[in-house]
Amino acid sequence: MIEKYTLDNGVRVIVEKIPTVRSVALGIWVGTGSRHEEAGNNGISHFTEHMLFKGTKSRSAKEIAESFDHIGGHVNAFTSKEYTCYYARILDEHAPLALDILADMFFHSTFDEEEITKERKVVIEEIKMYDDTPDDLVHDLIAKASFQNNPLGYSILGTEDVLNTFTRDTLIDYVEQRYTPSNLVITAAGNVSDQLLDSIQSYFSTFSRELKPSSGALDARDFDSTVRIRQKETEQAHLCLAFPGLEIGNEDIYSLILTNNILGGSMSSRLFQEVREQRGLAYSVFSYHSSFKDNGMFTVYAGTAPHQLEEMYKVITSTLQQLKRDGMSADELKKGKEQLKGSLMLSLESTNSRMSRLGKNELLLGKHLTLDEILERVDQVSLEHVRSTIFKVLDNKMSIALVSPFEQLPATFNQKDLLS
Repeated sequence: MIEKYTLDNGVRVIVEKIPTVRSVALGIWVGTGSRHEEAGNNGISHFTEHMLFKGTKSRSAKEIAESFDHIGGHVNAFTSKEYTCYYARILDEHAPLALDILADMFFHSTFDEEEITKERKVVIEEIKMYDDTPDDLVHDLIAKASFQNNPLGYSILGTEDVLNTFTRDTLIDYVEQRYTPSNLVITAAGNVSDQLLDSIQSYFSTFSRELKPSSGALDARDFDSTVRIRQKETEQAHLCLAFPGLEIGNEDIYSLILTNNILGGSMSSRLFQEVREQRGLAYSVFSYHSSFKDNGMFTVYAGTAPHQLEEMYKVITSTLQQLKRDGMSADELKKGKEQLKGSLMLSLESTNSRMSRLGKNELLLGKHLTLDEILERVDQVSLEHVRSTIFKVLDNKMSIALVSPFEQLPATFNQKDLLS
């Protein structure tokens, strides 16, 4: 059972008690990410995340790491386009200590100038590593092609030039403006005790900051039909095709998830079978849907030898056109539903997955569906519903991103192929 509490200062606490397990997953979720940035501070959300691990007034970076190692726990963090999360998974008996460390990091990080200088070099190496991984880089490019100068198209890591402008004051100002009670969600899943809930209230109910609005990006629903190419001497050509998707709370979201499963979400999907199994054109080929608070992006990815790029593109577009023309079969829909329900229920066996689900749902949706409610919505999806969703997504704009030795798209590429 999911329980929600709102502290006096506006901090939301979402708890799912599972007394049959011996672990607890804790998360501190801040509603800030790269889409809340501007060109002049792009990457600050991710850099701030790194710096919260670099020492507090009472613990060094090494002591933070050692504290979790000593109790056999796991601590980490990540930044996305719309939120930042600091989380830990520990044995239930060690949950009070884990909470104490996470709260210490949240409130008392020192942002030491020497540590900032060292960590800036670390993140710059992370950017370079990412740039050397073309099958990751192309997904950054497709976001830029689809959203252009909107912050949704920004890189989460930022750029070296912008990172070099960050100072201690820059980071502290950002924390004070975005790490505020109204923008904060604390989640806990597992064998959560009442004493732990009391401690959460003790740590997080007294601080006060006023949220500074972001640059207006949350009203953006635009999707640009453009092309982005990064020429690199790669062994493969890495291709992404993207289409306007659906926001996270859209009533058609389960229909689109089922469509994705059938198109490119599994080894039995149409794209995997056509591109890899039947023609041997790619080792990796898949599709995925990214849902944001107010919009989304549906993407197809595949990587192949440069001389096979045109053939692979034709096979992908032909598969998409067939899906638009004929829809999916009743057997495919049934299989997709069982696959989705199985994946959902298996994921809920992890306290960490449950904790993550609580945080994302609260920040982006503001509500929490029960498992039965979700399964009912999946079962209600019909073939006509799926067909309508396919046309809504594919019968619109398309953006293209390519990382390859080519300077431009092959002449046979036609963005209008799928839109006619």
